[in-house]
Amino acid sequence: MATLLLLRSLRLHRRLRHRPRPAVDVPLRAESHGARLLYPDHIPTTPLQKMLLAAGAAGMALYNPYRHDMVAVLGETTGCHTLKFLRDQMKKDPEGAQILQERPRISLSTLDLSKLRSLPEGSLGREYLRFLDVNKVSPDTRAPTRFVDDEELAYVIQRYREVHDMLHTLLGMPTNMLGEVVVKWFEAVQTGLPMCTLGALFGPIRLRTQSLQVLFSELIPWAIQNGRRAPCVLNIYYEQRWDQPLTALREELGISPPPKHIQGLS
Repeated sequence: MATLLLLRSLRLHRRLRHRPRPAVDVPLRAESHGARLLYPDHIPTTPLQKMLLAAGAAGMALYNPYRHDMVAVLGETTGCHTLKFLRDQMKKDPEGAQILQERPRISLSTLDLSKLRSLPEGSLGREYLRFLDVNKVSPDTRAPTRFVDDEELAYVIQRYREVHDMLHTLLGMPTNMLGEVVVKWFEAVQTGLPMCTLGALFGPIRLRTQSLQVLFSELIPWAIQNGRRAPCVLNIYYEQRWDQPLTALREELGISPPPKHIQGLS
């Protein structure tokens, strides 16, 4: 309750500033340091406020894993040190550094859907679009960053959110609970974000016995192995690789096909 009240007060504070809301695909850039707003949608918070937000968001996310807004708050309020590490990894990689410089966004307003549909079967772009269609999901559902008090780190976590569906495509995982848990194990190994670790550890409590057997015997070991072997997935400029065959990208990253067809399990 305290966390919800805090969120409401912060939203009210944000509205009272009468700042126009930018389009979803506007790159995250510094705005007014004097007003302490570092990027669009930024809500400055104290360490105590972040602790309250993290505690409340963790509770809500465990109660309802599909509360993506709470998962987003948890990631922002607990991942500061990890985001710095990820940012430094991106800066050391030519492709990652280009992403940080150009700050591409993945949304319906930036995707050329007709171009993706015209790509060859098996290409990354075609398979990504197929994933969106089959699972009835949209890249526009990703919440904007609000509680990260550094505009560059805010972009890093926004980028992580926007490539999440790309990881589903790379790993061949559906959006049911089992698929989400598997992706969270991969992301936990890849990023070290506390939010990913929490989802990986506690997500299985909602799975059925049959799914748990497959998860622990095959899928978790597979996700951990691939997470360790693959280079940082934030360093892949996916928008420049739409026409690359998905199998070739998996081979480049050292990601093996999933060990078992898991559609129908949940």
